Amino acid sequence: MTVAQRQIIMCQSFRVSGEKKGICHRHTEGFLQYVEEEVLDRGLDCLVCASTCLKQCEHGPVMVIQPENWWFGRVDSEDVIDAILDGVEDGEPPSEYLLAN
Repeated sequence: MTVAQRQIIMCQSFRVSGEKKGICHRHTEGFLQYVEEEVLDRGLDCLVCASTCLKQCEHGPVMVIQPENWWFGRVDSEDVIDAILDGVEDGEPPSEYLLAN
């Protein structure tokens, strides 16, 4: 079994009841597909996942890169996603979007 080197987790505001609330899902329409396509185009060994609420609504939309444990906020455009993926390639997170690591 092959396991990806990294996980890219995109908050989609899912709740236990299955409904979506919060900011992340409203501001990320089409982002999962964009991230997946960029990962493939760049040849990155990453699994792209949608998640339940990551409890960071005040910083949303939120993206997490594991195992680095890089938490990014305000991921609200393709330009921000590109900067984050550039950081994954370079091994250095873009500090302007970084919440924690």
